[in-house]
Amino acid sequence: MLHRLRSFFESLAVETNLKSPRGDDPRVAAAALLFHLMDADGVRDESERQRIRTVLGDSYGLDADQLNDLLMAGEEAEADAVDMHAFTSVLMRHWSDMQRVEFVGLLWEVAYADGELHEMEDHTLWRVADLLAVDGRERMLLKQKAAQRRAEMRGGD
Repeated sequence: MLHRLRSFFESLAVETNLKSPRGDDPRVAAAALLFHLMDADGVRDESERQRIRTVLGDSYGLDADQLNDLLMAGEEAEADAVDMHAFTSVLMRHWSDMQRVEFVGLLWEVAYADGELHEMEDHTLWRVADLLAVDGRERMLLKQKAAQRRAEMRGGD
């Protein structure tokens, strides 16, 4: 699965300067949406935060400083945002249909990282998927796959 994440983000080839990220940097928009999802249930779970670090760091091939810059930029952007539309509109401009579908799959992975899916996470994911033009059937299939992977991981604990 890590290979799938890495190849997904490598396919997005964007500039690596995160000290002054552009307002339309899809990496920052993706990070902000990941943080928004993590906060949807009102709990900042460390397993979700670690999943975000892993997804962004490994997928973009960032060193520790670059990863910290991206995380900080994503958190700041999310904290300053009025809604998710600013972020989803960036992704709509920069990403293909398939990239947006794959990102929704990654969002489900973060949502299940703490071992449970809160109704607010589910609702947030529905809204993000809708704004990213990912249809309901695809969203539900991705949800089922993420839930199954989580169950398989817990079975191996």
